[in-house]
Amino acid sequence: MKLQSFHVGITDWSKERDRAALIGIRQQVFVMEQGVPEARERDGIDPECWHVLARDEAGQPIGCARLSPDHKIGRMAVLREWRGQGVGVALLRTLIQRARTLGWSEVALAAQVSAIGFYEREGFIAHGNVFDDAGLPHRAMSLTFSDEADGDIAPPRDIGELPVASRADAAIARLQVLGDARHRLCIHWPALDNDTFASPDELAEFRRVAISGRGAQVRVLLHDPAAALRNSHRLIPLVQRLPSAVQVRVPIEEADLGDISAYLLNDVGGYLFLPEADRPRGRAARHDRASNAPLQKHFDELWERSERASVLQTLNI
Repeated sequence: MKLQSFHVGITDWSKERDRAALIGIRQQVFVMEQGVPEARERDGIDPECWHVLARDEAGQPIGCARLSPDHKIGRMAVLREWRGQGVGVALLRTLIQRARTLGWSEVALAAQVSAIGFYEREGFIAHGNVFDDAGLPHRAMSLTFSDEADGDIAPPRDIGELPVASRADAAIARLQVLGDARHRLCIHWPALDNDTFASPDELAEFRRVAISGRGAQVRVLLHDPAAALRNSHRLIPLVQRLPSAVQVRVPIEEADLGDISAYLLNDVGGYLFLPEADRPRGRAARHDRASNAPLQKHFDELWERSERASVLQTLNI
């Protein structure tokens, strides 16, 4: 599984290319997968709505959603192969921010019952009884922006987004995510160069987490740990001194070894993700559990099918 980058933007229903992309996603998700009647899915109000579209790195449409004039979020759809990678969260947050910009005090939606938890994590509250919509169980939900005390518009939820557009940005983000960690770190990095996870400050954070007490755990997935050993990477001595807390494994399946992405995760929702490990452009945040979670799931699955990097335990310690 390769976790790729994507981008989300406002799109224009009046433009044929954008309209075709939106309809295509909704047709596949709602009509073909969920069995919603096509006449029910196309309700006629699309020209009046704000639409957002997610595209992958190649520009292909992968998800969509809309904001209607009656202050409702709807038609949230993400292609199957992209689910669990943060696309839905990005679409939802873009529409929420649009609603704030328009000066609205609240947005509502009808959530499929299976997706209630997803919306609750973004602050929505469910109310009323379960009802049927196009043959699927739904429940009404809403998100209020105004502060009850003074009526001011509440600020967007701060996820501590970090810029990652250069090597310097990536180094700052790495140190921040390391520094925020409490007891656990997970790292997937195809290859370690001598400038990555090698500064005195980074190594000090690694050691702090590794000796932080019961339950401390640092897990590292490397494609070529032998190269890090040959190059005397500064992280290796720490691995060898604290083998119970700092564990290294090597992917063994061809598809896993072909994954060129790199990421760092901590246990407070922080993450750094680079679609290509050797290109310092990606995304990062200090406390964004919704984006951290799919990366963590990918890491855990990959960890289970990888093997111990025995080459780093030359002294059998």
